[in-house]
Amino acid sequence: MYTSKNPYTGEILEEFTPLGQNALQRKLDISYREFLKWRNEPLSGRLALIDRLGALLLESKETLSQLMTAEMGKPITQALAEIEKCAWLCRYYSEKAGEHLAPRNVATDATKSFVRYDPLGPVLAIMPWNYPFWQVFRFAVPALAAGNTALLKHAPNVGACAGRIERLFAEAGFPEGVFQNLYIEESRVSEAIASPMVRAVTLTGSTRAGRAVGELSGHHLKKMVMELGGSNALVVFPDADLEKTLGVCVEARFQNTGQSCIAGKRLLLHTDIAEEFTSRLVAEVEKLRCGDPLDPETYIGVLAREDLAENLEAQMRRSIKMGAKLACGGSRKGTFFQPTVLLEVTPEMPVFREETFGPLLAVTTFDSEETAVSLSNRSVYGLGVSVFTEDSERIGRLIPALEEGAVFINSLVRSDPRLPFGGIGASGHGRELSVEGIREFTNIKTVYIG
Repeated sequence: MYTSKNPYTGEILEEFTPLGQNALQRKLDISYREFLKWRNEPLSGRLALIDRLGALLLESKETLSQLMTAEMGKPITQALAEIEKCAWLCRYYSEKAGEHLAPRNVATDATKSFVRYDPLGPVLAIMPWNYPFWQVFRFAVPALAAGNTALLKHAPNVGACAGRIERLFAEAGFPEGVFQNLYIEESRVSEAIASPMVRAVTLTGSTRAGRAVGELSGHHLKKMVMELGGSNALVVFPDADLEKTLGVCVEARFQNTGQSCIAGKRLLLHTDIAEEFTSRLVAEVEKLRCGDPLDPETYIGVLAREDLAENLEAQMRRSIKMGAKLACGGSRKGTFFQPTVLLEVTPEMPVFREETFGPLLAVTTFDSEETAVSLSNRSVYGLGVSVFTEDSERIGRLIPALEEGAVFINSLVRSDPRLPFGGIGASGHGRELSVEGIREFTNIKTVYIG
């Protein structure tokens, strides 16, 4: 059962009955049938609908953000920003998809040779709850622009968002069946992946989920993109602008109540500045406004489910038992977890080696550039890293040494429609966004005319 429950009030908002086997098969059949039509729709027509979709998002952003906040607890101002970012994504691809999908001529000994980008077919997306609109639009907009159709299996606790997204596509004028929401239980996911109607799979979620879905997709030889967990480092050198860096680090860790794969979860501080920086950091974290997610002044709301808060609490307690020092926060009540900073964290501790999904920042010190690189890379994850320094030579040395999908200098890691997004290792493979993202779900077809 899909149960929509307000994590702040505990109120049950809505329940959705999962599809049975026959109903699921009908939707899969419809998706493939519509793909055969949609791929022949002129690109200009597809992009006009995507542009209209972006406009609808902005027209409805107040009600959409309130739905998001009610269903998964995102602070309302951040929910509004998420809807606006989805509209930006629509605008980006409505302007750039033609350029990204244009055939690429290649000089060979042929009369003519080129590469073209043809759609694959229905793409099944298994999406998480933490960015219930952005994660869906990030996959769906480029996939549909390329001529694929889309099937959404959303997280069970954001069923209302899933249903509203499907209606948005319909209201924008997309033909029925081009984008479909699937209320299906976990046991039916394998059926969908195995179906010959489904030609590709994308997952945003945990590494554990990525292994399970990746095994199924690989068995059936389906193209897949995996955007999984992360444990990004924030690496601060003594020559950084500490005032600006402090604000970036707080935002990087605590936005969306810390529930983000690309959050800066491990703060690596040079010993020369560690004492001063942590003192100022704790003062800033203690100022963060906690409370009702619908209050525009709230920065820290609640976690989306109580079990998530319980898991974070367990990681914290095990790390403290191993020697970490609690600098601030540390208390939990239901789904609320107080913004927390742990000092003297070592690589063996859970808050360093595991992904922490909530408002907890783990602080570790280093005394050399080599140690900083080693600590940052000492993770099974490889989604992104932020480095704070004004030394251009150091920046040049660090960029190739850091084993991540993204390196951001003097900024928090973020996704941007203009740049490819994705990781390595336990953070997954494949890329979303930009030209690389729209081409992931295409047949990159070589044409040689003798």
